[in-house]
Amino acid sequence: MTRIAVVTGAAGGMGRAIVARLIGDGMHVIGLDVNADGLADMQQAGFQAMPTDLMKVEAIADSFAQIGKEHGGVDALVNNAGTCFMSEFPNIPAEEFERQMALNFSAAFHCCQAAIKLMLGRDGVRKIVNISSNGAYNFDVFDPPHYRASKAALDNLTKDLARRFARDKISVNSIAPAMTETPLFGVLSKEVLAKAIAQMPHGRAMQASEIAAWVGFLISSAGDISSGNVIILNQGRDVR
Repeated sequence: MTRIAVVTGAAGGMGRAIVARLIGDGMHVIGLDVNADGLADMQQAGFQAMPTDLMKVEAIADSFAQIGKEHGGVDALVNNAGTCFMSEFPNIPAEEFERQMALNFSAAFHCCQAAIKLMLGRDGVRKIVNISSNGAYNFDVFDPPHYRASKAALDNLTKDLARRFARDKISVNSIAPAMTETPLFGVLSKEVLAKAIAQMPHGRAMQASEIAAWVGFLISSAGDISSGNVIILNQGRDVR
């Protein structure tokens, strides 16, 4: 039976790479994203577009209800949707703070709630992979505090759910990449971007396909025994 995977933020640079990897691994992938046009560009065998405003709890609930009705359950969830707003403390507008937390953390929280209900009773080890960030741990880099907080909260959720659902054979892990080349590079000035890349030991940003390969590994049978981990990918930058 074909396994069902849900990927949020599917129309973005990282999302597209993750979708391609999971389809290549033989999964039927459902992409959730507010960008309906971007999802429409991705139509291919093994992919199902489901436009969803992840900032709205009701929209998330409706999408997962539709997934349950059409497919009977979910085998994997990748919480990839996210962004980085660049206002600096203490001049972060309240609305920007709320939007940052809503997309990077709250959306993932509500997707986990909905997905786990559709995972219970499925065969095999079901998987949740949360895309976090080195910014939750490395305070030498430029990330603003509301971005860091949203990703740290996501990793705390990873550990809680991993412990809570271990006996149900639901594996939950976070991947925390450093500089990865995606359209989000556009929020950075050339100076900030050049400085950040110069700090990477290999002298280059990582590629979305490289992060997607780790997602594929965790969702494969090789990842069955990994749960509750935050896997930091940064070319060894922070080893002291």
